[in-house]
Amino acid sequence: MTEPQEPENSTRRPPAGDPVERGGGLALDQSASAAAYDPAPVKERSGGSAGRFWSARRIPAGLLALVVLGGSGLLLYDVAAVRAHHPAMQWRRALADDLAERPLNNVWVVAGAAVAMAIGVWLIVLAATPGLRDVLPMRRDRPGVRAGLDRTAAALVLRDRAVEVSGVQSVRVRMGRAKVAVRAVSHFRELDDVRADLDTVLGTGIEELGLAKPPSLSVQVRRPAKKG
Repeated sequence: MTEPQEPENSTRRPPAGDPVERGGGLALDQSASAAAYDPAPVKERSGGSAGRFWSARRIPAGLLALVVLGGSGLLLYDVAAVRAHHPAMQWRRALADDLAERPLNNVWVVAGAAVAMAIGVWLIVLAATPGLRDVLPMRRDRPGVRAGLDRTAAALVLRDRAVEVSGVQSVRVRMGRAKVAVRAVSHFRELDDVRADLDTVLGTGIEELGLAKPPSLSVQVRRPAKKG
């Protein structure tokens, strides 16, 4: 009788504590998942959909308003002076003469056009994107009420949950809008057991944050670096 062979595409997970080959080197004592936690499907709430918060962008708007106000005021004053039979300002005469003499392929003309185009694209991007990337929208359970959670605060909440897991020595949490990356160091217990507990605890923690779109979870656990 011949022993059954594994399919060619099958993969086997190395036991905890065994070296895992990564990128040409050996990563000792690591356990990672991407992860057993799947975000719950977003359900329609009675309070309506929870979109991202839009930034007021007061600084760019204020700077643009000052530039437009100053330029239009100066130009209007010069036009009124010309209408009153006074000579135009020296800067406007010099600018008109200079632009009339310079060809379109001049370096300064091309550079000025590129700067103006870059500023225009920047203003369009600011007008078309919400901004406030650090504020995560929360579920809307009541009409007329919108709430958001700061990403740093959410990361601290999940970090406090993670350090309570047995075997966790230290942990770093990076909170994104679509993914939570957790990097933990465990000084005892099997790494797979610690990672499984972190998956469970952090999955529950993410759900209890009440976010409108719960992010996915990625957990990596490793042993402390050896001294010396």
